[in-house]
Amino acid sequence: MSSTEQKNSTAVLDHDKVADQAQVYVASFEHKETPVQRFKKFLHHYPVAAPSIVLLLAIFCFSLIVGSRFLSAFNLSLVLQQVTIIGMVGIAQTLIILTAGIDLSVGAIMVLASVVMGRMAIDYGLDPWLALCVGIAVGAVAGFINGSLITRLKLPPFIATLGTWNVFFALNLWYSNSETIRAQDISNTAPLLQWLGNTINVFGAQLTYGSLLMLAMFVVIWYALNWTAWGRHVYATGDDPAAAKLAGIRTDRILLSVYILAGIVCALGAWVLIGRIGSISPQAGYTTNLDSITAVVIGGCSLFGGRGSIFGTLIGALVVGIFRNGLALAGVDVLWQEFTVGILIIVAVGVDQWIRKGTA
Repeated sequence: MSSTEQKNSTAVLDHDKVADQAQVYVASFEHKETPVQRFKKFLHHYPVAAPSIVLLLAIFCFSLIVGSRFLSAFNLSLVLQQVTIIGMVGIAQTLIILTAGIDLSVGAIMVLASVVMGRMAIDYGLDPWLALCVGIAVGAVAGFINGSLITRLKLPPFIATLGTWNVFFALNLWYSNSETIRAQDISNTAPLLQWLGNTINVFGAQLTYGSLLMLAMFVVIWYALNWTAWGRHVYATGDDPAAAKLAGIRTDRILLSVYILAGIVCALGAWVLIGRIGSISPQAGYTTNLDSITAVVIGGCSLFGGRGSIFGTLIGALVVGIFRNGLALAGVDVLWQEFTVGILIIVAVGVDQWIRKGTA
């Protein structure tokens, strides 16, 4: 063996000896999360959790303040009846907010559809079922108009629906001649329009068919959003439209379908509205658009789109109903009831911002 080979062999042996004696250290990048961070992550993954906690706390607190009257089956079913209209319109609003949009015209669409249903059946003598279908078609057309303004003309959803809110409300007053259709005329000519106002007794709770329809709609839309490709595309469009387009999603078509479906849901809400109040008034539900946004926001749906649950809106509507009912039973003035709801909205948006920060 040459001297060079001996040196190389000796170097290898020395290297192996040193390597065997050396301690092995592995870089560690473990990050221990604090309880607050874990709680924030939990709320981020489960948007319904926060409003559910608020709802349970509200029920517990008002049961202590008001007593057994609050927890009676009749009173709780009354709360459900009171939030039925907000819940129906809230479904439509949730679909739109999930796409990072907003619709200020949902209340006007609902009232316009109710007026069309009433005039078709009462004034023109149309079959009530056909009048109902015409009203639903009006809702679909109104949604198509909103969607077209946003997808074709590229108008911001807030501006587009602010304009159509005034347009639909003006059409409503013009078509109805600012006249209310009496409940007696509806019951004599087209009782079908009032059918959703009928109640059934379930262990002391008075449930209306309108409330049952609302709950059924929540289940149907929940299934569509969570178990269909269309629902996944809705979430993707709201979360990141540019990425959704790169993934092959036709975002404009998704947006248009969402606004049309929202219009149909509002028209069904018109049927529920007639059953709830008995008559058809062009002035009814004027603030429903703001109430629906309240339910969606308190329900944990992000105004930035792509995050939220349809059942969160139901819980949000129930939170508003529980607070108003509990405060009323406690003798609190209506002024302070509205003040409390306003605080809830501010807190809900603040919590959403806190959850999004550091978890997005």
